Amino acid sequence: MQQTNSFKGIVMLLLCSFIWGTAFVAQSVGADLLGPFSFNGIRSFLGAFFLVPCIAVIDRLSGKPLSFWGTDDSHKRGDLITGGLCCGVLLTIASTLQQTGIAYTSAGKAGFITALYIVIIPILGLLVKKHVTFMQWTAVAVAAAGMYFICINEGFSINKGDLIVLACAVVFAVHIMAIERFTQLVDPVRMSAIQFFVCGMLSLPVIIWAEQPELSAITAAWLPLAHAGIMSCGIAYTLQIAGQKYVNVILASILLSLESVFSVLAGWMFLGETLSMREISGCVLVFAAILLAQMPERK
Repeated sequence: MQQTNSFKGIVMLLLCSFIWGTAFVAQSVGADLLGPFSFNGIRSFLGAFFLVPCIAVIDRLSGKPLSFWGTDDSHKRGDLITGGLCCGVLLTIASTLQQTGIAYTSAGKAGFITALYIVIIPILGLLVKKHVTFMQWTAVAVAAAGMYFICINEGFSINKGDLIVLACAVVFAVHIMAIERFTQLVDPVRMSAIQFFVCGMLSLPVIIWAEQPELSAITAAWLPLAHAGIMSCGIAYTLQIAGQKYVNVILASILLSLESVFSVLAGWMFLGETLSMREISGCVLVFAAILLAQMPERK
């Protein structure tokens, strides 16, 4: 039974990383049709509205009374709201940087650079006095070498899109640390729905007064929006939560980091993107760094 559950968890996490990886193609296509706030705002609302019925189904299957908050404890409800607000603000910043940067770089490169959050997290952990292992420091060095090959060309210049996506990876690292903090206190699916709603609301002023997208552009981008909103935000996040119940955290992190590989394959298959041997070598180094960052410290 345990082996069956483990296999089920592996399949869920692989599907999750596949959806996240192919979402970079949807974001790349969406960047040609909508501004970053318009795309992220609409996809966030779609993700939030999708998760609400998911919460109802989960409660019904577990025999709990239907309630969005899931608790009568005002303290836990306060933690849920605080967590949703904090994570929503961070998600808005990170996703806006990602969507802005992806307009100037390839989907594959954006996927690998974004995946660097796994390496950045241990460094940021020093600020809260978390122990950083030798393998994690090694991963930082290998990732830096990989980033050099991916982002810096022979003329020693860096693509501004790569730099923006790198900034996005830093904010995503903070976002993941915040999620780790709050999901110990509240239901993660409910908090996710709140963070997506917050992200959508924060994007609204810019959408209305600055970007002002035409209805024809929104309808033209319906497929990328549906994939990035429903598939990436709603379904993939639910798969991650469900899958991690059956798989240890090291294996789960490695499986989820495969989104960077899927982003390159999806960019090649659907957008005709290609990488030079120099960039491929950098991608290999970054992926190696991601794996190293997940290695447990030898006792």
